Amino acid sequence: MKIFKMLHFKTVPEDYIRKTAEFAQVALNCSRAAHQTALRGNKLSPQIAALTPKVRAFIERSAALCEPEHVHVCDGSEAEASALLQLMQNQGTLKPLPKYDNCWLARTDPADVARVESRTFICSERERDVVPAARAGQKSALGNYIAPNDYDKAVTERFPGCMRGRTMYVIPFSMGPVGSPLSKIGVEITDSPYVVYSMRVMTRIGASVLEALRKDEHFVRCLHSVGRSQTPGTAGWPCDPARTIILHRPADSEIVSYGSGYGGNSLLGKKCFALRLGSVLARREGWLAEHMLIVGITDPRGRKRYIAAAFPSACGKTNLAMMTPSLPGYKVECVGDDIAWMKFDGDGVLRAINPENGFFGVAPGTSSSTNPIAMASVFKNTVFTNVAETKDGGVWWEGMGTAPEGLTDWKGKQWDRKAPAAHPNSRFCTPAENCPIIDSEWESAAGVPISAILLGGRRPEGVPLVVEARDWAHGVFMGASMRSEATAAAEHAGKVVMHDPFAMRPFFGYNFGEYLRHWLSMPQAGRQMPKIFHVNWFRKDSEGKFLWPGFGENSRVLDWVLRRCEEEDCHVETPLGYIPKENALNTKDLGNINMKELFSIPKEFWLQEADAIGKYFKEEVGEDLPNEMWDQLMTLKKNVQNS
Repeated sequence: MKIFKMLHFKTVPEDYIRKTAEFAQVALNCSRAAHQTALRGNKLSPQIAALTPKVRAFIERSAALCEPEHVHVCDGSEAEASALLQLMQNQGTLKPLPKYDNCWLARTDPADVARVESRTFICSERERDVVPAARAGQKSALGNYIAPNDYDKAVTERFPGCMRGRTMYVIPFSMGPVGSPLSKIGVEITDSPYVVYSMRVMTRIGASVLEALRKDEHFVRCLHSVGRSQTPGTAGWPCDPARTIILHRPADSEIVSYGSGYGGNSLLGKKCFALRLGSVLARREGWLAEHMLIVGITDPRGRKRYIAAAFPSACGKTNLAMMTPSLPGYKVECVGDDIAWMKFDGDGVLRAINPENGFFGVAPGTSSSTNPIAMASVFKNTVFTNVAETKDGGVWWEGMGTAPEGLTDWKGKQWDRKAPAAHPNSRFCTPAENCPIIDSEWESAAGVPISAILLGGRRPEGVPLVVEARDWAHGVFMGASMRSEATAAAEHAGKVVMHDPFAMRPFFGYNFGEYLRHWLSMPQAGRQMPKIFHVNWFRKDSEGKFLWPGFGENSRVLDWVLRRCEEEDCHVETPLGYIPKENALNTKDLGNINMKELFSIPKEFWLQEADAIGKYFKEEVGEDLPNEMWDQLMTLKKNVQNS
């Protein structure tokens, strides 16, 4: 095995794969002692020798375990990126899309297309650190627990020798602007060039991160391998679907992922670090790591406020983050479309950063009519995964318009129109800087000030368009009781309404009851608490038609939200909280909107909803649920019964 640093790819990747002597700087035996000696020696390139002892130790242990042919420390350069693209093209992982500027198409194995929540685990010495008391020893919807011995066994059954014949890439990356007090650093080790290139888009990688590590050696260790499968059909997209597993050990700041090359399972800075481990770090350090977009909204008077919003995947997050507002005089700018890290500053203002560097958006449903900003962002320097391909070297997916003739579907077959041409969870991986409405402060080290928090999901019946929480505890209850139709981002099929508290159900890194206590602890002396709202763009009438046009018209709801942030008297109280007064929501030029039905609160529906929430709290959380949540549920039931 050879460990080396490539400063530049100056030849085609085949030469690199054939171990050209030009790049080889030191040969190592596979023994641990040889690794230790060589990694300490002066024969290594300056950049490897300059790595901190903890990073070198992580590389050493991973190399000894996985036995790669080469080790390459990524520098984030353009030359490196170009060579990775060429390598993947030669391997058949990517193909160029000549219709666009530096865009590429990847097709995964059909068994590797979504997050595998059922195989995603959190490890701790105590099960209750992860799973609420009500589900101890049982399968929980709020976190999968794995014992330390089983964690270690899962690793030893999968990882030894898993990278033989492959290159092990070392990716130093920053979640958030490098050097920001709100940012965190990770090092991902992977054998997938697709992951390297995608992490280059989704995080900040390279020399500046290594420099930051020299100042503060704390980092999250992320080990990933696509694995080795005997399953037919995985050769073009290496994976091991039968043995895929994603492991987190928060106490050791460690993430281990095996068997999948798909986004959320393999881009370990995303859900694994930014949310599962991030939530643990946030609790420990007194901040919030949330599945939330961040947008800046400027009103006609020039006042700018920022809003964070939590929706489950494929429920309109990217559409809201990149909204083209229909109300005259309003301007929306995007800070982030998926994850927010938020912390109160010394003046008591809640400030947020987007820890990511790109967009990993769901393609189906995205179009020039639903999200023109996204469409203006994705046709440059983008990797599309599992979308359909057009004859002229472009892409297509459902919702994009009329399907052109001669489409090749996401499996690489001629599309027969009997199944979706693009997988429902097909994605685009695009640099955030591509976005034409990227906020000027999106990389601010201090973060942007948050005035309001929106919570929501896809609810076809019963749930009003917008409801303001009466106070912070009521807002936390709104988040704790969120429900939404399941989406294609995970393994679930059909349109069953699922509990998805704070849109974090698959992403909690610790006990959900303690998570709620952490949220409830936020109000403190001197802090300016944002208002909390619940929104539902997806309510339908008795004929199954949407009652609200959504998309850019949602700016009308944001207008009311911002007016409420200024304490404008434009609300009335209901059993659920505050809703707009009659005529307080600007619906000018919208035509016939059935506002009565849109804001109706059906008594029988809400009694059943309250019972479902109570059952969920009892069966999933039990004695770990804060008393404040039981109090809020009792208030809801009483209000609805008396309405």
